[in-house]
Amino acid sequence: MKGAAVLDRATAETYAGWFRALADPTRVQILNLIASAGEPVPVGEIVEQVSVGQSTVSAHLKILTDTRFVLVEPRGTARLYRVNQRCVSCFPSAADVVMGRDALEFTSCETGR
Repeated sequence: MKGAAVLDRATAETYAGWFRALADPTRVQILNLIASAGEPVPVGEIVEQVSVGQSTVSAHLKILTDTRFVLVEPRGTARLYRVNQRCVSCFPSAADVVMGRDALEFTSCETGR
């Protein structure tokens, strides 16, 4: 394997988590809805748009927040969800890295508050 750098385990695990998080069509819909809104979105609005129950949406939001695709903003008793632009902008680079192509520096994607 000429010149190919081996992906370190921690980065590989992070990328695998990202790919798993987007492996469900409902999560892809939720992420698209939040990204398209342009402002933080309450759970109730997400439930209305994706036509699944609130507990299901909450479970999907937990996965999206655990992988940092989505960030939570508490407002009073409500929780609003917004896209973590830093993480989402790094996702295409993750695919490039996995395929052995040059990509953005991974460390720039680790946080995003």
